[in-house]
Amino acid sequence: MSMVYATLIIKGKKTIEDVPERIRDEVRQILIDLDLGYLAE
Repeated sequence: MSMVYATLIIKGKKTIEDVPERIRDEVRQILIDLDLGYLAE
């Protein structure tokens, strides 16, 4: 599910604030690993 949210953030459909709190850190790390950490701010 984290990858789904990360993909939606990359596509501009969601923001990090839309991600449920319990998986937000995991989604943040995925974005950082893809060199897209700025999307996690």
